[in-house]
Amino acid sequence: MSASDRTLLILSLSPLRSDPRVLKQINLFKDRYTVTTCGFGPAPDGVAGHVELDRALPSWPRDPQRLLLRRYPQVYWGIAAVAEAGRQLRGRSFDAVLANDANTLPLALSLAPARGVHADLHEFAPKEHFNKPAWRLLVAPYVRWLCRTYLPQAASVTTVSEGIARQYGQDFGVSAGVVTNAAPYTEREPRPTQLPIRLLYSSAGQRYRRIENIMEAMRGTPEHLELDLIVMPNEPAYVAELVELGRTLPRVRFRDPVPYTELVDTVAEYDVSVSVIPPTNFNLAHALPNKFFEAVQGRTGLVIGPSPAMQALLERHGLGAVTRDFSAQALREVLGSLTPELVDGWKRHAHEAARELSSEHQNLGWERAIAALLDGRA
Repeated sequence: MSASDRTLLILSLSPLRSDPRVLKQINLFKDRYTVTTCGFGPAPDGVAGHVELDRALPSWPRDPQRLLLRRYPQVYWGIAAVAEAGRQLRGRSFDAVLANDANTLPLALSLAPARGVHADLHEFAPKEHFNKPAWRLLVAPYVRWLCRTYLPQAASVTTVSEGIARQYGQDFGVSAGVVTNAAPYTEREPRPTQLPIRLLYSSAGQRYRRIENIMEAMRGTPEHLELDLIVMPNEPAYVAELVELGRTLPRVRFRDPVPYTELVDTVAEYDVSVSVIPPTNFNLAHALPNKFFEAVQGRTGLVIGPSPAMQALLERHGLGAVTRDFSAQALREVLGSLTPELVDGWKRHAHEAARELSSEHQNLGWERAIAALLDGRA
C-alpha cells in the first residue's frame, strides 16, 4: 500500500479553518495520506473528506450533577459535540487518528484505528482553567481522569513546550515530544526601522491575560513609540473595557483581527511584537505562543516577559529583550530604551533564525510520529 492510500483522521473539537495548530497538521499531511477531518465549520482546503460539526455544539461538559458524582464516562459521552462526532463517524475505519487535545482522546480510541492514535495536546489540560473555582472543583478532576485513563492508550504524544511535556510525564507517565506553535517559513527581508517605532500586541481577549498592563505601559513612554492592539472578542465586556482605556492613552490604537493566513504579513508591518504574558495559570507560565514565532517570520523584534520557554529561545537567538517582571512599569522601562539601531539588530537575528524556528522544521515531530504509526513502528 502506498503512503497516499493510508487513511488519517485529523480530529479536533475546534473551528478547523481558523485553528492555526490544526491547520499546520492538515497542510502537512493532506498531500501525503488520504486525510479526513472532523471539527467545527466547513472543510479545510485540500482534504479528502470532512465531518462537519455545528459550531453551536458544546465541546466541554455541562453536566454539574454527574461531574459532582464523578460519573465521568457518562459525562464524556454526553457532551453534545462528542456525541454528534461519534454518530457521524460510527462505522467508518481509518488507519490512524491524530487526536487534538485530551477531549478528543476517548472518541479517537473508540474508533479503533488499525494503526492507533497520536495525541497532540495544545495545553496542559488538567490546569487549563485552573483560575476559575468552579472549573477547579468540578472539571479538573474529570480532566485528570480523562488523561489518566486514555493518555497511556495513545501510541504517541506531542505537546507545545518542554515544561508542559515534563508535567504530562510527571503526572501521567507518558513521554511527550515537543512540536512548538511555529509559523510557516516566509521568504522576506527585514524592514529597516524608522521613527515612529511601531509596536504590536495581539492576543485573545481574556481578563487573566491582563492586557491593560500592556496598554498602561505606554503611559509616559517617548513620543516616537506607537502601539497597535489586535484583540479577539473572547470576553466582550472585558474587550470593551480595554477599548475605553485606550481612549485615555496616547499613541494606542485597536485594529480589527485578521485571518490566520494574513497574520505574518500583518506582523511584518511592525517593528516590535510585544509578548508579555503574566503567569496567571500553569499554561500561561509555560507559554510558547504562536505570536512569538509569527514575529520571527515577520522579521520583527520581540519584547517578552520572563516566561522560561520564550526567554530561552529569545536569548539563544538574540531576538529581543526580556522585561524584569510582568508589570506595566517593567515593560515601560524596556520600551523607553528602544532605538531603531537596537531593533534593527533584533530583526537581523530573526532573519538568521527564521528557518530553524519555522513550522517546517518543528513539524518533523508530527511527521515522524504519524509515519511511525502508519508504518507499524509506533
